[in-house]
Amino acid sequence: MSGQHESPGLPDRVIPGPGQESVWDYPRPPRVEAVPERLRVVVDGEVLADTTRGLRVLETAGAPVYYFPPADVRTERLRTSGHASFCEWKGAAAYTSYEHAGHRIENVAWSYPDPNPGYREIAGFLAFYAGRVDEAWVGDERAEPQPGSFYGGWVTSRVVGPFKGGPGSTGW
Repeated sequence: MSGQHESPGLPDRVIPGPGQESVWDYPRPPRVEAVPERLRVVVDGEVLADTTRGLRVLETAGAPVYYFPPADVRTERLRTSGHASFCEWKGAAAYTSYEHAGHRIENVAWSYPDPNPGYREIAGFLAFYAGRVDEAWVGDERAEPQPGSFYGGWVTSRVVGPFKGGPGSTGW
């Protein structure tokens, strides 16, 4: 396998090593699946979200997006935001901001209150932007944000790209 895409304009695909997944093998439309590892989000030295019941959404060229059940999130630290977005697959997303002890992080997380069929499992679950929190963890590995500011995927050593969201990836 050469690592090349057959479509002109797409970047060279990184071939996954042992124990890795390529985001180019993720499906379109996206798939929802359970996460076997513990997931955590830390803000201001406090654990804001911590679950062993997380879900992830996998979509072609995007890093996995991790969703937390609201019961495993300190929702008293979150406030409804006026921001909204729309996903062609999942539907209308609502956003929340973090607010505690004078610290505010705009649009730190989003959820799908009433997702489209095929994505009902994530209804009300919260996904956090790794780049807007202090720490995002998948198991014992600290995740990095997916490139760019639009997508909310978490990049770990277990996934290889290239990932959409960075410069030059608009047409992917």
